[in-house]
Amino acid sequence: MKSIDPQNLSIKENYKFLTGSIIPRPIAFVSTLSTDGVLNAAPFSYFNALTSNPPLIAISIGRKDGVQKDTSRNAEKTGEFVVHIPDETYIEAVNQTAANIKPDESEVELAKLTTVESVKVKVPGIAESRIRMECVVESIIPLGGTPDHPATDLIIGKVVHYHIADDLYYDGKIDAEKLKPVGRLAGSNYVKLGEIFSLERPQ
Repeated sequence: MKSIDPQNLSIKENYKFLTGSIIPRPIAFVSTLSTDGVLNAAPFSYFNALTSNPPLIAISIGRKDGVQKDTSRNAEKTGEFVVHIPDETYIEAVNQTAANIKPDESEVELAKLTTVESVKVKVPGIAESRIRMECVVESIIPLGGTPDHPATDLIIGKVVHYHIADDLYYDGKIDAEKLKPVGRLAGSNYVKLGEIFSLERPQ
């Protein structure tokens, strides 16, 4: 077994080990509004739930040369965003939104996605998504890099409203097989749900 000190690795090498090892990763497809009213949307795979009381989620959004991405900047200025769970039915459109376009251009229009009005936030949701979560910013924590040039923004959001497709919902739960979620692997690779098995938690 290889024994490697991450301090001896480049940023790229650490990235490859992390993204190749921590798999599959859930994907947050996040929509935000700029202060000029431009609807931005982008996928991020450093994403997970933190707690259910209150319902908090976290998304890590890398910076480029210390500069915030549109999603981080918009969320910080407006205090709102919407998280969508990508599935097999529209994952190719989600991938299109990862394109590098100008801040005054909308990835939603580029990917030909459909917007839908939210209930508790001003940021529209994406109608193609079968699960979406309206969120308000709980906190934004700059991480890594240097104090003057952080490497990442850790956005912690509080879910203030859920939207769940009727056919996914049963007995207060979500049917994962019907959702057909898509997870992130390393490089250009993604993964579907695959085989499901159960293990009883020991007493």
